[in-house]
Amino acid sequence: MRNAHDSLNAEQHLTSSTPLSPLELLGWSDFFADQVKPSEADLVPRRVASVHRARIDAIDVTGPLALELPANTNTADFAVGDWVLADPLTGMLVSRLERKTVFQRRLEGGNGQQLVAANVDSLLIATSCNADFNLARLERYLIMANEAGSNPVIVLTKADTTDDAAIFEEQAKALQRDLPVVAVNARSTAAVSLLEPWCGVGQTVALVGSSGVGKSTLVNTMTGTASDTKQKTGTIREYDAQGRHTTTARSLHAIQGGGWVIDTPGIRTLYISDVTDGIDTLFAEITELAPRCRFRDCTHAHEPGCAVQAAVASGALAADRLERWRSLLAENRDRTPVVSGPRGNKIARKKKY
Repeated sequence: MRNAHDSLNAEQHLTSSTPLSPLELLGWSDFFADQVKPSEADLVPRRVASVHRARIDAIDVTGPLALELPANTNTADFAVGDWVLADPLTGMLVSRLERKTVFQRRLEGGNGQQLVAANVDSLLIATSCNADFNLARLERYLIMANEAGSNPVIVLTKADTTDDAAIFEEQAKALQRDLPVVAVNARSTAAVSLLEPWCGVGQTVALVGSSGVGKSTLVNTMTGTASDTKQKTGTIREYDAQGRHTTTARSLHAIQGGGWVIDTPGIRTLYISDVTDGIDTLFAEITELAPRCRFRDCTHAHEPGCAVQAAVASGALAADRLERWRSLLAENRDRTPVVSGPRGNKIARKKKY
């Protein structure tokens, strides 16, 4: 079976053999074209480039522009990377097209999701080769990427500052089956070549990670931005690798070579909520073993005939990996809001294990 990376390369090979239209260069595809109704044929597609409290900036085949918003529009309902339809004469936003992928996160104490980026082909998860490197945090990003439907790629920054980059790569690759891991110097143009497989013409990537790991520096390198429009960059404290927020808003930028990158502010805490499928993908070896257990509702803790525990006993599955799976599954269950039916009756979610 081909993995997501192989499929992405195949897709890029097909698209590179035929010239792309101006809209396709912005990331437009049949997925979005098929949603346009005959009655909307006179409207123009535009892509959201940045979202602010009272305005939305977009880009179309003519260049950047501001969208006119209908009264009572809640800009929080839109994400950078969204495709919308607008009136060509007034510039008024008419509708938003269904998203192909969406990366979102639940805030502490909230029931709603905060939109981070939409219609992203690959999610570049940045972490540096120092004390910021945290496997548990990377697992959370991978779960969110899997749930979003984007191809995850671990990007190890500051690889030029350590002699042990290979050790970081090995640990990261072990997190998920067929996971691409790339070690880069964010200031070097060589980083552009290393990330090229995911940043082809018309492709969109989003860059996520903690503050101070070099996301803005990498964006500047990828875009070749002129000095007066560069993303602000910050430093990281050496003793604990904690960085400062330098990117304060999500924004869409053109990449050298024809792709697009969405830069995002650093995320300090990533809560797990309503992401069962993302967990299944991250822990595929456990997901695949579960049907072999004697009992359908096996918790993989103490039941006889448990295929997962047998794998741990034989050394095929690390015991600490099973514990991390159990912990993340419990957090997901506890943080996922219960759906209510008529008269407030709770609707039981289907158990997957």
